[in-house]
Amino acid sequence: MIWLVSNWRSLLWFLLATCVALFGSIAHHYHTKYASVVSLAEQRQETINDMQQRQRAVAELDARYTQELADAQNTINQLRNDVADGRRRLQLNASCKPLPDSSSTGSLGNATTPTVTADAERDYWRLRAGIETVTAQVSYLQQYIREQCLK
Repeated sequence: MIWLVSNWRSLLWFLLATCVALFGSIAHHYHTKYASVVSLAEQRQETINDMQQRQRAVAELDARYTQELADAQNTINQLRNDVADGRRRLQLNASCKPLPDSSSTGSLGNATTPTVTADAERDYWRLRAGIETVTAQVSYLQQYIREQCLK
């Protein structure tokens, strides 16, 4: 009888130890899964934070260069208006040619006043605006590459 009671006690201790080991193994398994999920969540949050920071930086860069482009366009428009109103003069390198009816042999006394045709003036302003636009765009792209792509 003592042997039987002793076997039951041993069996109970064995079952108890087995249950503790089983629960410990299950707890370890879920703890490992939890830790990996937390790590993945932290990585994703860092990625989101980095993307948001880059978006803000690009938005600031875009706003700055958009303002610079608008300022350049306003300057060009103001210059165009000043030239049209006579407050400024458009200076070009030009030479005067004698009038075709002139019997003069080389004197500049009968030469026409150098002027710019309407098409040439329009082309000048278009080219100047294009140069300002391209310069601003290239500057923007260079800074974007330095700040965003090369990180």
